[in-house]
Amino acid sequence: MAEDNIIYGINAVKQIINTNPHQVLELYVASDNKRVQQVYALAAKQGVLIKTLKMRDLDKYGTQHQGIVARIKPSKMLLESDLKSLVTATDRPLLLILDQVQDPHNLGACLRTADAVGATAVIVPQDNSAKLTATVRKVASGAAETVPVVQVTNLARVMRDLQELGVWIVGTCGDATDNLYDLDVSGAIALVMGAEESGLRALTKKHCDFLAKLPMHGMVESLNVSVAAGVCLYEILRQRSI
Repeated sequence: MAEDNIIYGINAVKQIINTNPHQVLELYVASDNKRVQQVYALAAKQGVLIKTLKMRDLDKYGTQHQGIVARIKPSKMLLESDLKSLVTATDRPLLLILDQVQDPHNLGACLRTADAVGATAVIVPQDNSAKLTATVRKVASGAAETVPVVQVTNLARVMRDLQELGVWIVGTCGDATDNLYDLDVSGAIALVMGAEESGLRALTKKHCDFLAKLPMHGMVESLNVSVAAGVCLYEILRQRSI
């Protein structure tokens, strides 16, 4: 079974059953945990096929399954051609661009925060980026099923297209002059976060309208990309709420 065709973990499985039960082909349950049984009941109500297995049978999906695994219809990331309709469907789009973020835990955490702030979509390059695997879905706790993920072949071109649609591109990097908190990010914004080790690529920086940094007052030089994305996204949300 392909890893990207399964979802495991109570929250992630519950979310897809709530939002799109027809995508679930089978539900495998190996626990009488109260929370698992609640998901079991929800799935049964939706007519999902359920099989009871032993814990060791689910362990092949990893040790974090929490006694529940769903096999789903293959789901694909959206394509570059889908992006314009997503952006123009709202007056003030909020996009998160991840420039070659490869750790599935970071992608999952970013999706979870993107969902929390009501982001329009998350954009990732086709190459050298994490895919929507079971690990990503587990960490995202259901957000992988609610936040559109758009996979693009040419990130620089997409950034130019977004600018033509009236979206301001704000890239984050430690050597920026401007502090994020001093910028007006209340409008149509695409926030760009760099890879775990190397940060933003030079070409990506070149296509940003602004470069900004977060203040760092301690000994560490930088934050984990998913943590930094959360701080930045919530600053955008804060400004939009004023």
